[in-house]
Amino acid sequence: MNNSENSSYQPTVAQRIKSIIGGSLGNLVEWYDWYIYSAFSLYFAGYFFPSQNPTAELLNTAGIFAIGFLMRPIGGWLMGTYADKHGRKKALTLSIMLMSFGSLIIAFVPGYNQIGIAAPALLVLARIIQGLSVGGEYGTSATYLSEMAARKHRGFYSSFQYVTLIMGQLVALGVLVLLQRVFLTERELHAWGWRIPFIIGAVLAITVMYLRRSLHESATLVQKGTQQERGTLRALARHPKAVLTVIGLTVGGTVAFYTYTTYMQKFLVNTSGFSKADATIISTITSVVFMLLQPLFGLWSDRIGRRPLLIGFGILGTLSTIPIMTALGHTHNLWEAVGLILLALTIVSGYTSINAVVKAELFPAEVRALGVGFPYAIAVSIFGGTAEYIALWFKQAGYAGWFNYYVTGCILISLIIYVFMNDTHKHSKIEDVHDA
Repeated sequence: MNNSENSSYQPTVAQRIKSIIGGSLGNLVEWYDWYIYSAFSLYFAGYFFPSQNPTAELLNTAGIFAIGFLMRPIGGWLMGTYADKHGRKKALTLSIMLMSFGSLIIAFVPGYNQIGIAAPALLVLARIIQGLSVGGEYGTSATYLSEMAARKHRGFYSSFQYVTLIMGQLVALGVLVLLQRVFLTERELHAWGWRIPFIIGAVLAITVMYLRRSLHESATLVQKGTQQERGTLRALARHPKAVLTVIGLTVGGTVAFYTYTTYMQKFLVNTSGFSKADATIISTITSVVFMLLQPLFGLWSDRIGRRPLLIGFGILGTLSTIPIMTALGHTHNLWEAVGLILLALTIVSGYTSINAVVKAELFPAEVRALGVGFPYAIAVSIFGGTAEYIALWFKQAGYAGWFNYYVTGCILISLIIYVFMNDTHKHSKIEDVHDA
């Protein structure tokens, strides 16, 4: 389809729904593949880093996980540029292909005892590839879902990005539980069973890759500027306010998200004193409810605007983080912990449910995928990726409560951005051609 055709074509309702399902399913598989690494690292750490010290093994695998995280801004830049130059569909297909390739490497690479230092080197390569993939997936899928949805339903449909992100985590956890308690013994998991989830992830990724190839391209390839300038950092530099807004509105949301999801399970064990099994139950229950909240908040934003939800998250998050975290640190009741975390995640939903569409609505088509993905990935790598480390560092130093003030401060920074930014629902830069 040429540019003029693409800019004038209106997708049908069926094509919109198919595209949103395809984009969302790919996002689910991407995040499943991303999280199974940490979920199964206990079982394969010794395979790549043989040591008499289990902690040293885990530190090595955690270091490689961090490398993947650091690759996300590069992935946001490269994939965002590709998406803006060649279309969202091609970028989404490439993204899922890279994730599948990374999973296949991990699934079949020989161990340290067979090929020596080449084993951890290949593991590093696989995580670099997956880091590029997941870094590019966010901006491209957020842009694609926002562009394919009709204007009056844009918040609702784009919220499914976080639905599938959380679902990817839950599926990874479910596979772990099934293999642990139903199908394999502890010895089998350490010997070869840890490879199974990576094979599953690769197969699912290949399936989604073919699904994405049949998706309808969003009408973004309009003739604005030269083709050489589309998706370039030079073109993005013409929108400094939007770039800084993306970073600013992400800071508080990403810290809060990682605090109440990724870090919370460790907090419940190390600070609250829950067993690992109870902490897993609490995290699973709260994650399921959190996932179901996203479309409701997205739908709400379509009716009242994006800014009221963001401001609500900013105010409530600033006021409630310290009391909620303090109460969680002193409770030993499972359902009380569930209630407190759900309260926090309900507040955070004011950000997570609509952050993708807000960012997409800030940029014109020629730099939208790059504008959404690149500055977001930078903010997430600096603030979201370090949240758990900073929390543990404060705890080790004997000042665990200081982390609560850190989270509060990050949310307050974002609140200032929310107060002074325009409501993107009313001032969207997504072209009218997408509206129905």
